[in-house]
Amino acid sequence: MWAYESVFYQIYPIGFCGAPRVNDGVYQSRIRKVSDWAEHIRALGADAIYFSPLFESDSHGYDTRDFRRIDCRLGTNADFADVCACLHRNGIRVVLDGVFNHVGRGFWAFQDVQQNKWNSPYKDWFHISFDGNSNYNDGFWYEGWEGHYELVKLNLQNPEVVNHIFDCIRGWAQQFDIDGLRLDVAYCLPPEFLRQLRAFCDTLKPDFFLVGELLHGDYNQRVGEGMLHSCTNYECYKGLYSSLNSMNLFEITHSLLRQFGPENWTLYKGKHLLAFVDNHDVTRAASILTNPKHLPLLYGMLFGMPGIPCIYYGSEWGAEGKKEQGDDALRPSFDAPVENELTEWIAKLAKAHKQSKALCYGSFKQLVLTNKQCVWEREAEGERVLVAINADSEPYTAHFDARSGQAVDLITGQLHDFGGGSELPPYSVAFWKTEH
Repeated sequence: MWAYESVFYQIYPIGFCGAPRVNDGVYQSRIRKVSDWAEHIRALGADAIYFSPLFESDSHGYDTRDFRRIDCRLGTNADFADVCACLHRNGIRVVLDGVFNHVGRGFWAFQDVQQNKWNSPYKDWFHISFDGNSNYNDGFWYEGWEGHYELVKLNLQNPEVVNHIFDCIRGWAQQFDIDGLRLDVAYCLPPEFLRQLRAFCDTLKPDFFLVGELLHGDYNQRVGEGMLHSCTNYECYKGLYSSLNSMNLFEITHSLLRQFGPENWTLYKGKHLLAFVDNHDVTRAASILTNPKHLPLLYGMLFGMPGIPCIYYGSEWGAEGKKEQGDDALRPSFDAPVENELTEWIAKLAKAHKQSKALCYGSFKQLVLTNKQCVWEREAEGERVLVAINADSEPYTAHFDARSGQAVDLITGQLHDFGGGSELPPYSVAFWKTEH
């Protein structure tokens, strides 16, 4: 699967393109801005873009009006087709957000129910009772997503709804040549729907990638043979930043051992979860770390741990944004990408990751672990990489059995000698590829 060897880049299109927060009905070809960033994204080392919602919606994109049309605030289907063609020419695959659990109140089929009530042919597309009333005085009650009644829950047990969704996905594949889908709130989607979706998407193109938004619980319930290929690794998201803020690398290391460690009972050995340090729903990494010097280390852990690394637009140069300031603070529009030391560092990490079978597919083992330092072992197909991190302001000499005399740092290309102990400079990351 191509995704297992990729680096993802997430764009929230409505914010990225500077579109109005609420749909104003005015067409403007803003989505073409993505093409202007293609060179930056490729230079960063990302070779897949995950687009947050970009279909016609009431406001933020997750309240869909029509799965068949690009939001007028972003442009036309033809505009986006050109963007996808540009990205593919640059070796960048395209993954779209599939928001299939719910739609907006402006969704065309729901509007028919509002108008025709029980005479609507679409009344069974939703979870509706005509014995009650909604918060909006529709004259009927309906189920909303987690109590948000601006988000109308779809009835995924209805074959007509499933067929409509699949027809739309087929259209996306034909018009935009997409390479996969990210499933919004996949923890709400019935496992049987996911099985149907996987079987259908497998017919669209080889290695069509499905990744779901899962928070907590057992990811194996929805990730695996015949279901999703991957999911968001929220279980390790907090550990990545809080282990640095608390100077306690035991937290993230033990989380990874629980998920991928050498013992037979580990949860997700052999699976490739989508790893991230921030996204459109959480405080940006540069705003959540208490020590700015830890920011490069945070990305070092992201690219060194098992999983598929995903970078959120703007965070690659240290953009800030706090959740408590509202979603808009997390989803801004930048005039142009910024190139700085952090982007150069992430590009080096991305290159090292993509070129290493051990980092893409390798097992996970702890060799050294203190509050402020750790050395992880990743091994696959005869390749062995040691991920060494020092979060302290002082150098540290690590003593361990490297099973090798020398190694090459995949990040810098420099030779490393394990004799007499391995010195880790302050605030450092190394990916040592050992000799066989």
